[in-house]
Amino acid sequence: MPSRWARLALAGACAGATPASAQLGSELGLQATFAGSDPAIVVAGGYGALRTSGRTRVSATLGAGVSDGEIAVRGEALGHFLLSPGQPRGAGFYLAGGVAVVDGPFSRGYLVLTVGLEDRPAATSGWSAELGVGGGVRVALGYRWRRFRPARGP
Repeated sequence: MPSRWARLALAGACAGATPASAQLGSELGLQATFAGSDPAIVVAGGYGALRTSGRTRVSATLGAGVSDGEIAVRGEALGHFLLSPGQPRGAGFYLAGGVAVVDGPFSRGYLVLTVGLEDRPAATSGWSAELGVGGGVRVALGYRWRRFRPARGP
């Protein structure tokens, strides 16, 4: 059992600690997406996201491309859970899920689940790659520019 002085020292150390600052902010980028539905679709377009907490992000994409030889568009809204959001170097994984809508030779909606890998999650820019499902096998490649601001305390 720890002594009274050890407990007092531990309490004092914890009282002086400051919580880690979460990286909140926004992201803009370009993304190309392939979905292997029937018929398959390939689109390229814009990406926008808000980092809502240190580990979460909400994103939207809108792209135009082709499906079955005709013009098609695909939009997505995803929630992300970042596994290593504070990593300034190297790659970090994330999980995402949400919905997609497609219009073109067919109009459909899909649930999307994906695993992503992004370059330097805590840096001001980096590439991204995703593999998952959402209208068949879904593959997305992109580049993102990020702007961070520190989280406000209580």
